[in-house]
Amino acid sequence: MMGSENNNNQQLIGGYHVSDELLGTFLPIIVYWVYSGLYSMLGGIMDNYRLHSKKDEDEKNLVSKKEVVKGVLLQQVVQAAVATLLFAVTGNDGESDGDQHASIFVLGRQFFVAMVMLDTWQYFMHRYMHQNKFLYKHIHAQHHRLIVPYAFGALYNHPLEGLILDTIGGALAFLVSGMSPRTSIFFFSFATIKTVDDHCGLWLPGNLFHIFFKNNSAYHDIHHQLYGTKFNYSQPFFVTWDRILGTYMPYELEKRPEGGFEARPVKDCKEH
Repeated sequence: MMGSENNNNQQLIGGYHVSDELLGTFLPIIVYWVYSGLYSMLGGIMDNYRLHSKKDEDEKNLVSKKEVVKGVLLQQVVQAAVATLLFAVTGNDGESDGDQHASIFVLGRQFFVAMVMLDTWQYFMHRYMHQNKFLYKHIHAQHHRLIVPYAFGALYNHPLEGLILDTIGGALAFLVSGMSPRTSIFFFSFATIKTVDDHCGLWLPGNLFHIFFKNNSAYHDIHHQLYGTKFNYSQPFFVTWDRILGTYMPYELEKRPEGGFEARPVKDCKEH
């Protein structure tokens, strides 16, 4: 029976059994680099969809891409360590076997609860890091060195911010939703893709994230500009807390004469 249960908690990949916990820990990291890498490879033919010019990306950002890569990798090492510890502490108790029989309703509820939990945690922590001058200067300002966001810079944060906002936020989403390690593979891979897309710096026609989510690349780009740093704190899914608490800055997209788009805040909102 024990051997049967263990097999139910593993996936067969390339002839090897890989545990759900291992996939839940490392697949989102792989997804991060694959998805952001696709954007990087296509960057040269995306000028007509950029929210900022390539020149602005190269000149306005205050940190080199080499340092960004190093910063992201450091955060992902911490992320993997915490995920490993979380799975070890919570155990499994054969829940992944139950996933095979879980209804779409149950899985959908777990996804929604996790999304709300992650959004709630990140909104209030993110906003506090802007309002507390010490935390902003010494911690959160590192992320805002990317004035012109790009895909693989999505998780470029101070290590402490990465731990508090992303890693602890993700752990809370996992625990509160009651999802199993197997479900977490899909949830955190999806959340990773969404986060990368929000920082990609592009407005692509037919992008499903732009269609289904008001919180998207243009919405988050507003926050990275000087006039938007007190607005659009919500991430990575909804804009609900911004709307409720008066930090929502609507925008309109305008085509730039030289190509691409510019996300401009609605005038009366910008004046605040």
